[in-house]
Amino acid sequence: MKKFLFALTISALSLFAVFYYVELVGFTVTLPLNSQSANSEELQPVLEYGIPVDSFDVYSRTVKRDQTLSSIFESVGVRGDYIRQLGVNRNGIFDIRKVRAGNTYKVFSHRDTTARVEYVVYEHSATDYVVFHFSDSLAISADKKDVITITKLSEAEISTSLWEAMKDYNLNPILALDLSEVYAWAVDFFALYKGDKFKVLYDELYVDNVSVGIGTIHAAWFEHRGHGYYAFRYQQDSVWSYWDEQGNSLRKAFLKSPLRFSRISSRFSNRRMHPVLRIYRPHTGVDYAAPEGTPVMAIGDGIVIDKGYNHAAGNFVKIKHNSVYTTAYYHFSKFGAGISKGSRVAQGQVIGYVGKTGYATGPHLDLRFWKNGKAIDPLKVEAPSVEPIKSDNVAAFNQFVSAFRVKLDSTSPRPIFPSYAVDLYCR
Repeated sequence: MKKFLFALTISALSLFAVFYYVELVGFTVTLPLNSQSANSEELQPVLEYGIPVDSFDVYSRTVKRDQTLSSIFESVGVRGDYIRQLGVNRNGIFDIRKVRAGNTYKVFSHRDTTARVEYVVYEHSATDYVVFHFSDSLAISADKKDVITITKLSEAEISTSLWEAMKDYNLNPILALDLSEVYAWAVDFFALYKGDKFKVLYDELYVDNVSVGIGTIHAAWFEHRGHGYYAFRYQQDSVWSYWDEQGNSLRKAFLKSPLRFSRISSRFSNRRMHPVLRIYRPHTGVDYAAPEGTPVMAIGDGIVIDKGYNHAAGNFVKIKHNSVYTTAYYHFSKFGAGISKGSRVAQGQVIGYVGKTGYATGPHLDLRFWKNGKAIDPLKVEAPSVEPIKSDNVAAFNQFVSAFRVKLDSTSPRPIFPSYAVDLYCR
């Protein structure tokens, strides 16, 4: 019995020894592999603008007013022979005269006693940058940062203006400009009501986790004075445009306004006290108060039938759109490029800039509108739409729209409040 127990104990100890050895071998074999993998990950250099930042001391500075590239290089200790090379033609990679005050540049210097600068990177815009490499000679290269697109569904309610709504709900203010373009033919943005609201599905662009602009607006819904307007971006005949849920184009024959953002300072009237002449007389137009130099757009396609100056209208342009409608624009500070009598203009084309020439007490645009030669109120013109979705495309359009309707018509998962926006996906 004792011999049996002794043998059993020896067997158990042997098994334990074998198991321990296997585990130990396994550990000693896998440890270098894991360690090697971890080390290989640690050895991966951290790159910025394609430069291994771990090899340098990096600091940022801002271009000061009247600074040039030469003075920037000199201020950070770049040798004079490199600076002299700036004047050599670099195949048009970057115009050294276009350095802008307020933009950022970064300096990469060696981590040694010399602290020699090897790279200077100038950020020309949120996405574009130029690398100046000080090696055997000056090398210049240009590149772009990666832009991340995030598709968002955002909504807001308007209390004062579309622009203020963007601020109140922590949305990119550029979205206001883009929405005003989508609905330029449907919504009068100078007469928004408290309680008007919108929901929009759009792409926002990010660089280094910072928003740099708005991409495509895919679909939107805008409620104005209790009436809802859908907008769906759809391609017909190789042209992208916006359409309502029934396939009617949102693009009309005329824009609602010749200015993007301003305020109406005087409306159409048969009897108004003239601010300069101080007499009552008809004012058969609409005045838009805006800063001097604000671009003014033609509200529709047409031909310039008159351009010039007179004491009352100042610098003016008159456009014939078709056999029925004619418009005129008064008090320009200057005319748009290429605008002359007989020239053809497109809807949305800049034809002049807000000024105060002629009878004007301050900078504004006076818009006049005639229908069959009779002056009419520009704010009451009902312009027809352009061609709707073709019958051959209706089925595909309806299927396309249905997916967006689900998102736009869905009830918010929580009440609207500042910063309400849903990030749908990135690409």
